[in-house]
Amino acid sequence: MLLERSSLKAYFVALAILIAGAVGFRMLIAQLKIHLLKEPVDLRRPLDSIPTKLGRWERVGSDAVFSDALIEELGTRSYLERAYAVDGDANKGFVHVHVAYYTGTIDAVPHIPERCWAVSGLELTRNSEGLVMEIDRSAWRKPVDASSRYLVTSLTDPVTADVEVVTMPLGDVALTTIEFQDPKRPQYRQVGGYCFIANGSMARTSYDVRSLAFNLTDRYAYYCKIQLSTAGTVKGADDSLLEPFRRDATELLSALVPQVMKCMPDWPSWENRSPVAAAH
Repeated sequence: MLLERSSLKAYFVALAILIAGAVGFRMLIAQLKIHLLKEPVDLRRPLDSIPTKLGRWERVGSDAVFSDALIEELGTRSYLERAYAVDGDANKGFVHVHVAYYTGTIDAVPHIPERCWAVSGLELTRNSEGLVMEIDRSAWRKPVDASSRYLVTSLTDPVTADVEVVTMPLGDVALTTIEFQDPKRPQYRQVGGYCFIANGSMARTSYDVRSLAFNLTDRYAYYCKIQLSTAGTVKGADDSLLEPFRRDATELLSALVPQVMKCMPDWPSWENRSPVAAAH
Protein backbone atom coordinates (compact mmCIF):
# COMPACT_ATOMS: atom_id res chain seq x y z
CA MET A 1 0.00 0.00 0.00
CA LEU A 2 2.83 2.38 0.89
CA LEU A 3 4.50 1.54 -2.43
CA GLU A 4 1.30 2.36 -4.31
CA ARG A 5 0.92 5.68 -2.48
CA SER A 6 4.57 6.52 -3.17
CA SER A 7 4.19 5.68 -6.85
CA LEU A 8 0.99 7.73 -7.08
CA LYS A 9 2.69 10.68 -5.40
CA ALA A 10 5.66 10.44 -7.78
CA TYR A 11 3.25 10.34 -10.73
CA PHE A 12 1.47 13.54 -9.70
CA VAL A 13 4.77 15.28 -8.97
CA ALA A 14 6.08 14.35 -12.43
CA LEU A 15 2.80 15.46 -14.01
CA ALA A 16 2.98 18.80 -12.21
CA ILE A 17 6.56 19.30 -13.38
CA LEU A 18 5.56 18.56 -16.98
CA ILE A 19 2.62 20.97 -16.83
CA ALA A 20 4.76 23.69 -15.25
CA GLY A 21 7.45 23.13 -17.86
CA ALA A 22 4.95 23.35 -20.72
CA VAL A 23 3.38 26.53 -19.34
CA GLY A 24 6.81 28.04 -18.66
CA PHE A 25 8.01 27.13 -22.16
CA ARG A 26 4.97 28.79 -23.74
CA MET A 27 5.45 31.89 -21.60
CA LEU A 28 9.13 32.05 -22.53
CA ILE A 29 8.33 31.74 -26.24
CA ALA A 30 5.69 34.47 -25.95
CA GLN A 31 8.07 36.74 -24.05
CA LEU A 32 10.84 36.26 -26.63
CA LYS A 33 8.31 36.71 -29.47
CA ILE A 34 9.29 33.41 -31.04
CA HIS A 35 6.93 31.86 -33.60
CA LEU A 36 7.54 28.16 -34.17
CA LEU A 37 4.48 27.80 -36.41
CA LYS A 38 4.23 30.35 -39.19
CA GLU A 39 0.96 31.86 -40.30
CA PRO A 40 0.20 31.84 -44.04
CA VAL A 41 0.38 34.95 -46.19
CA ASP A 42 -1.86 35.06 -49.27
CA LEU A 43 -0.67 36.14 -52.69
CA ARG A 44 -1.92 39.55 -53.74
CA ARG A 45 -2.61 38.23 -57.24
CA PRO A 46 -2.55 34.78 -58.83
CA LEU A 47 0.72 33.94 -60.57
CA ASP A 48 -1.00 33.46 -63.92
CA SER A 49 -1.76 37.21 -63.88
CA ILE A 50 1.89 37.79 -64.82
CA PRO A 51 1.76 39.36 -68.31
CA THR A 52 2.13 37.06 -71.29
CA LYS A 53 4.46 39.65 -72.84
CA LEU A 54 7.58 40.73 -70.99
CA GLY A 55 9.64 43.07 -73.14
CA ARG A 56 10.65 41.11 -76.23
CA TRP A 57 9.52 37.86 -74.66
CA GLU A 58 6.04 36.59 -75.53
CA ARG A 59 4.18 33.54 -74.30
CA VAL A 60 4.24 30.51 -76.57
CA GLY A 61 1.24 28.18 -76.32
CA SER A 62 -0.91 27.96 -73.20
CA ASP A 63 0.05 27.77 -69.55
CA ALA A 64 0.41 24.18 -68.37
CA VAL A 65 -2.19 22.87 -65.92
CA PHE A 66 -0.97 20.16 -63.56
CA SER A 67 -2.94 17.10 -62.55
CA ASP A 68 -3.90 16.61 -58.91
CA ALA A 69 -1.10 14.05 -58.57
CA LEU A 70 1.51 16.51 -59.83
CA ILE A 71 0.11 19.27 -57.62
CA GLU A 72 0.41 16.99 -54.61
CA GLU A 73 4.03 16.26 -55.54
CA LEU A 74 4.72 19.96 -56.12
CA GLY A 75 3.27 20.83 -52.73
CA THR A 76 1.28 23.89 -53.79
CA ARG A 77 -1.61 24.94 -56.02
CA SER A 78 -0.09 28.39 -56.55
CA TYR A 79 2.18 27.94 -59.55
CA LEU A 80 2.88 29.18 -63.06
CA GLU A 81 4.14 26.92 -65.85
CA ARG A 82 4.72 28.96 -69.01
CA ALA A 83 6.99 29.17 -72.06
CA TYR A 84 8.32 32.46 -73.45
CA ALA A 85 10.06 33.12 -76.76
CA VAL A 86 11.63 36.23 -78.28
CA ASP A 87 8.89 37.90 -80.38
CA GLY A 88 6.92 34.68 -79.90
CA ASP A 89 9.42 32.82 -82.13
CA ALA A 90 11.19 29.93 -80.42
CA ASN A 91 13.93 30.03 -83.04
CA LYS A 92 15.00 33.45 -81.73
CA GLY A 93 15.21 32.38 -78.11
CA PHE A 94 13.13 30.13 -75.87
CA VAL A 95 12.89 29.88 -72.07
CA HIS A 96 10.54 27.82 -69.95
CA VAL A 97 9.38 29.60 -66.77
CA HIS A 98 8.25 27.87 -63.59
CA VAL A 99 7.13 29.84 -60.53
CA ALA A 100 5.78 28.19 -57.36
CA TYR A 101 4.55 29.84 -54.15
CA TYR A 102 4.59 28.30 -50.68
CA THR A 103 3.19 29.60 -47.40
CA GLY A 104 1.83 28.18 -44.17
CA THR A 105 4.18 25.19 -44.34
CA ILE A 106 7.56 24.81 -42.67
CA ASP A 107 8.72 21.47 -44.04
CA ALA A 108 7.85 21.83 -47.72
CA VAL A 109 11.01 22.24 -49.78
CA PRO A 110 10.42 22.85 -53.49
CA HIS A 111 11.79 20.48 -56.07
CA ILE A 112 15.09 21.42 -57.66
CA PRO A 113 16.07 20.30 -61.17
CA GLU A 114 19.35 18.65 -60.09
CA ARG A 115 17.29 15.85 -58.60
CA CYS A 116 14.45 15.70 -61.11
CA TRP A 117 16.64 15.74 -64.22
CA ALA A 118 19.03 13.16 -62.82
CA VAL A 119 16.12 10.81 -62.15
CA SER A 120 15.08 11.13 -65.80
CA GLY A 121 18.45 9.72 -66.92
CA LEU A 122 20.36 12.93 -67.68
CA GLU A 123 23.90 13.50 -66.40
CA LEU A 124 25.17 16.68 -64.76
CA THR A 125 27.96 18.36 -66.73
CA ARG A 126 28.23 21.85 -65.21
CA ASN A 127 26.79 23.75 -62.28
CA SER A 128 27.34 27.07 -60.56
CA GLU A 129 25.78 28.03 -57.26
CA GLY A 130 24.98 31.72 -56.96
CA LEU A 131 25.61 33.18 -60.43
CA VAL A 132 24.66 36.85 -60.01
CA MET A 133 22.43 38.05 -62.85
CA GLU A 134 23.05 41.65 -63.87
CA ILE A 135 19.37 42.39 -64.36
CA ASP A 136 18.19 45.89 -65.29
CA ARG A 137 17.56 47.86 -62.09
CA SER A 138 17.49 51.29 -63.67
CA ALA A 139 13.80 51.77 -62.77
CA TRP A 140 14.28 50.72 -59.14
CA ARG A 141 14.31 53.63 -56.69
CA LYS A 142 13.98 54.57 -53.04
CA PRO A 143 10.37 54.81 -51.82
CA VAL A 144 8.75 57.90 -50.36
CA ASP A 145 9.72 56.58 -46.94
CA ALA A 146 13.45 57.18 -47.23
CA SER A 147 14.09 55.14 -44.09
CA SER A 148 12.93 51.93 -45.79
CA ARG A 149 15.62 49.43 -46.70
CA TYR A 150 13.63 48.31 -49.75
CA LEU A 151 13.62 49.71 -53.27
CA VAL A 152 10.46 50.06 -55.34
CA THR A 153 9.53 50.31 -59.00
CA SER A 154 6.41 51.38 -60.89
CA LEU A 155 4.50 48.96 -63.12
CA THR A 156 1.85 49.98 -65.63
CA ASP A 157 -1.06 47.62 -66.22
CA PRO A 158 -1.11 46.75 -69.95
CA VAL A 159 -4.94 46.75 -70.01
CA THR A 160 -6.07 49.47 -67.60
CA ALA A 161 -2.92 51.63 -67.78
CA ASP A 162 -3.05 51.92 -63.98
CA VAL A 163 0.33 52.51 -62.35
CA GLU A 164 1.25 50.54 -59.24
CA VAL A 165 4.30 50.93 -57.02
CA VAL A 166 5.79 47.53 -56.20
CA THR A 167 8.37 46.67 -53.55
CA MET A 168 11.46 44.90 -54.89
CA PRO A 169 13.31 42.13 -53.03
CA LEU A 170 16.47 42.70 -51.06
CA GLY A 171 19.71 41.19 -52.33
CA ASP A 172 21.13 40.12 -55.68
CA VAL A 173 19.19 37.98 -58.12
CA ALA A 174 21.58 35.02 -58.19
CA LEU A 175 20.75 31.73 -59.90
CA THR A 176 22.01 28.27 -59.20
CA THR A 177 22.70 27.28 -62.81
CA ILE A 178 23.01 23.71 -64.04
CA GLU A 179 23.60 21.91 -67.31
CA PHE A 180 22.73 18.29 -68.01
CA GLN A 181 23.65 16.05 -70.91
CA ASP A 182 21.80 13.16 -72.46
CA PRO A 183 24.28 10.22 -72.46
CA LYS A 184 22.53 8.79 -75.51
CA ARG A 185 22.91 12.11 -77.35
CA PRO A 186 26.16 13.70 -76.11
CA GLN A 187 25.54 16.99 -77.90
CA TYR A 188 22.11 17.50 -76.34
CA ARG A 189 22.02 19.88 -73.39
CA GLN A 190 19.32 20.80 -70.89
CA VAL A 191 20.18 23.92 -68.92
CA GLY A 192 18.42 25.77 -66.15
CA GLY A 193 18.72 28.14 -63.27
CA TYR A 194 16.68 28.83 -60.18
CA CYS A 195 16.48 31.12 -57.19
CA PHE A 196 14.06 31.87 -54.37
CA ILE A 197 12.30 34.86 -52.87
CA ALA A 198 11.64 34.44 -49.16
CA ASN A 199 10.01 37.03 -46.92
CA GLY A 200 10.95 39.94 -49.17
CA SER A 201 14.55 38.88 -49.84
CA MET A 202 16.33 36.95 -52.57
CA ALA A 203 17.65 33.53 -51.57
CA ARG A 204 20.11 31.47 -53.60
CA THR A 205 19.53 27.99 -52.15
CA SER A 206 16.91 26.03 -50.24
CA TYR A 207 19.10 26.43 -47.14
CA ASP A 208 18.93 30.21 -47.53
CA VAL A 209 15.15 29.88 -47.79
CA ARG A 210 14.97 28.27 -44.38
CA SER A 211 17.09 30.96 -42.77
CA LEU A 212 14.98 33.74 -44.32
CA ALA A 213 11.43 32.40 -44.42
CA PHE A 214 11.64 30.54 -41.14
CA ASN A 215 13.24 33.14 -38.91
CA LEU A 216 11.95 32.34 -35.42
CA THR A 217 10.97 35.96 -34.76
CA ASP A 218 8.77 36.23 -37.87
CA ARG A 219 5.09 35.49 -37.33
CA TYR A 220 4.41 35.05 -41.06
CA ALA A 221 6.41 33.32 -43.77
CA TYR A 222 6.36 32.65 -47.49
CA TYR A 223 8.78 31.66 -50.18
CA CYS A 224 8.65 31.46 -53.94
CA LYS A 225 10.80 29.54 -56.40
CA ILE A 226 11.61 31.00 -59.82
CA GLN A 227 13.07 28.51 -62.27
CA LEU A 228 14.09 29.08 -65.89
CA SER A 229 15.18 26.35 -68.28
CA THR A 230 15.79 25.59 -71.93
CA ALA A 231 17.30 22.86 -74.08
CA GLY A 232 19.18 22.46 -77.34
CA THR A 233 22.20 20.98 -79.08
CA VAL A 234 25.81 22.10 -79.18
CA LYS A 235 28.45 21.60 -81.87
CA GLY A 236 31.13 19.90 -79.82
CA ALA A 237 31.12 17.56 -76.85
CA ASP A 238 32.84 20.18 -74.68
CA ASP A 239 30.56 23.05 -75.71
CA SER A 240 27.89 24.49 -73.43
CA LEU A 241 24.56 26.33 -73.56
CA LEU A 242 25.09 28.05 -70.23
CA GLU A 243 26.37 31.34 -71.64
CA PRO A 244 23.48 31.94 -74.10
CA PHE A 245 21.10 30.82 -71.36
CA ARG A 246 22.63 33.35 -68.97
CA ARG A 247 22.07 36.16 -71.48
CA ASP A 248 18.46 35.19 -72.14
CA ALA A 249 17.73 34.64 -68.45
CA THR A 250 19.17 38.03 -67.51
CA GLU A 251 16.95 39.81 -70.03
CA LEU A 252 13.82 37.86 -69.11
CA LEU A 253 14.36 38.18 -65.35
CA SER A 254 14.72 41.96 -65.67
CA ALA A 255 11.04 42.08 -66.63
CA LEU A 256 9.86 38.98 -64.75
CA VAL A 257 11.07 39.73 -61.21
CA PRO A 258 9.02 42.97 -60.82
CA GLN A 259 5.93 41.15 -62.08
CA VAL A 260 6.48 38.30 -59.65
CA MET A 261 6.87 40.81 -56.82
CA LYS A 262 3.57 42.38 -57.86
CA CYS A 263 1.96 39.04 -56.98
CA MET A 264 3.94 38.48 -53.77
CA PRO A 265 2.82 39.86 -50.40
CA ASP A 266 4.09 43.39 -49.83
CA TRP A 267 6.55 42.25 -47.19
CA PRO A 268 7.34 45.62 -45.52
CA SER A 269 3.69 45.88 -44.50
CA TRP A 270 3.68 42.32 -43.13
CA GLU A 271 6.92 42.39 -41.17
CA ASN A 272 5.75 45.52 -39.36
CA ARG A 273 2.43 44.02 -38.28
CA SER A 274 1.87 43.39 -34.62
CA PRO A 275 -0.38 40.49 -33.53
CA VAL A 276 -3.15 42.96 -32.64
CA ALA A 277 -2.92 44.84 -35.92
CA ALA A 278 -2.74 41.61 -37.93
CA ALA A 279 -5.94 40.32 -36.33
CA HIS A 280 -7.78 43.27 -37.81
